[in-house]
Amino acid sequence: MPVSATTLSTPVQRVLDAALAAVDPATAVRASVQREGDVLLAGNRRYVLADYENVFVIGAGKAGAPMAQAVEALLGDRIAGGCVVVKYGHEAPTERVRVLQAAHPVPDEAGLEAGAQLLALAQAAGPRDLILCLLSGGGSALLEALPPGVTLADLRATTDLLLACGATINEINCLRKHLSLVKGGQLARAVAPAALLSLVLSDVVGSPLDVIASGPTVPDPTTWTEAWAVVQRYELAGRLPAGVLTRLEAGQAGALPDTPKPGDALFDNASTLVVADNAIAAEAARAEAERQGYHSAILSTFVEGEAREVAKMAVALAREVQAHQRPAPAPACLILGGETTVTLGQNPGQGGRNQELALAAAVALAGQPGITVVSLATDGSDGPTDAAGGIVDGDTVRRGVTLGLDARRALGAHDAYPFLAATGALLHTGPTRTNVNDLILIFVDQLYQQYGD
Repeated sequence: MPVSATTLSTPVQRVLDAALAAVDPATAVRASVQREGDVLLAGNRRYVLADYENVFVIGAGKAGAPMAQAVEALLGDRIAGGCVVVKYGHEAPTERVRVLQAAHPVPDEAGLEAGAQLLALAQAAGPRDLILCLLSGGGSALLEALPPGVTLADLRATTDLLLACGATINEINCLRKHLSLVKGGQLARAVAPAALLSLVLSDVVGSPLDVIASGPTVPDPTTWTEAWAVVQRYELAGRLPAGVLTRLEAGQAGALPDTPKPGDALFDNASTLVVADNAIAAEAARAEAERQGYHSAILSTFVEGEAREVAKMAVALAREVQAHQRPAPAPACLILGGETTVTLGQNPGQGGRNQELALAAAVALAGQPGITVVSLATDGSDGPTDAAGGIVDGDTVRRGVTLGLDARRALGAHDAYPFLAATGALLHTGPTRTNVNDLILIFVDQLYQQYGD
């Protein structure tokens, strides 16, 4: 489905559509993996299919079904079987790879059942088998297999405790990996000695492989000692579920094997290829913007921080173009990628990080022509709403005023959705079945001198 908004111009729409098309899961797989006769080419790796008795497909993430469809189109009846687990409602028809559904972002029993099936298939692979593992955003919650003594309720309680005490995402993931049988390289351990090729659609800024889907097929740099240090740092020893505490204590004491580390021989026959990420979407947007007549530049795909502060930076960049024709002359399209955050107060309104960024940009732009700011969630779902983000310009705030709406008040209440909806500034895509973080596009059509003081 193309990107839509009441105030969306055709050139801008084409840029956004091109960015999403480039990271469509099936398109991304087809662009990165090819078959030439009996040879599968993936990055710099060649797999002679005749060398393998069986080819199996496993995986987890929101994009798992279209990725599986693309792999089936490549390999056809060479696929002996497999299964991927996706978020409820993200299924698609496949012929040889079963599509299982589970909950996201909070794991459920269906996710555990799916994890058990994937783990069993991985463990059954022989030395002359090839496993293709398809990973995408949401894989961490969707793919789980718990060790004996640890229950789903234990995992949820532990995560809630860590969040409540202010643990960082890296600290949380460290414990998650050590409370799992698949995360942190352990799925690769189960696959060995079979050959393993992981195709990854990244939803993490910078695409660190050990973080995407909790790194089930790559080495894990974290240790039992680090996991126990998190427990001590937040004084959780007396509050964790008994099964969790028993496992962490046993690991710290050396009674349990650690997750596989860099240099482990089990990874000698494993390879990982990132088929789509934020940088690919940004480059597609840049190329299409050039075709639409804009001087375009990608400034960063590592943008993080508070959404409303990033909005101020985006507007400052646009003003630099208008005043000094840098970093690109007008008409210009400046492209940023990454993922912002929103610190919510009590009783927040309706919206998401991209909508908040757009509304903050509208406030900063009020009354200034020639600038359009777009903030887009590439998965099509910005926060708990049906919108993908927002598109604003110097007239957005005025349109709100004519409707009796106050942009600053809406921004202060984190209530961007109603304001943007009323002013025709909401972006909609429908489910894109991909996720490579967010894109921020800054279009500048006029120089400062063109509208004077």
